[in-house]
Amino acid sequence: MGKTREQKEEMLKELKETLSDAELVLAIDYKGLSVGEITDLRRRLLKKGSSCTVAKNTIMGLAIKDDSKWQPMEELLAGPNAFLFIKDDLGGAIKAYQEFQKATKKTEFKGGVMEGRVLNEADVKAIADLPSKEELLAKVAGAINNVATKLAVGLNAVPTKVAVGINEVPASLNRAISAIAQKEEGDAS
Repeated sequence: MGKTREQKEEMLKELKETLSDAELVLAIDYKGLSVGEITDLRRRLLKKGSSCTVAKNTIMGLAIKDDSKWQPMEELLAGPNAFLFIKDDLGGAIKAYQEFQKATKKTEFKGGVMEGRVLNEADVKAIADLPSKEELLAKVAGAINNVATKLAVGLNAVPTKVAVGINEVPASLNRAISAIAQKEEGDAS
């Protein structure tokens, strides 16, 4: 039994809301997956702040029709599709899907769309290989900490060098006076 018009309109509304939050959408051929396997994929994606929805191509086509950011997805709307709506941790969600795909060997990657552009498998793999936001923040924090440490060491060395210089002044002065005195004695003889 098919869905009622109200159910289809509700699904269309939900798809539009999900699309508005997503940064990247992947289309996969889910043919052959059991309900348990789809549930497993959804759980993996949920841990990364993403989701998976199985939707008819006609409903997805209506959802993307007036949105230039997602319109390129039209070329992916053929055959049975599940859509992965990815936000926040792009690399983590893509890796979660790749691990699922490797474990089940039942899905086929069709393509992705990000910022109005269709992505192929190589593009998506490149995104997955990027460091996560947490890794980038850790690197920036480490760099800032390194600069602060070097600055502190440098600032700490200034008073020490000034003190050494001040202690050296009397000794230098004594050597200068001795040299002058020796010169005067040498001139007097």
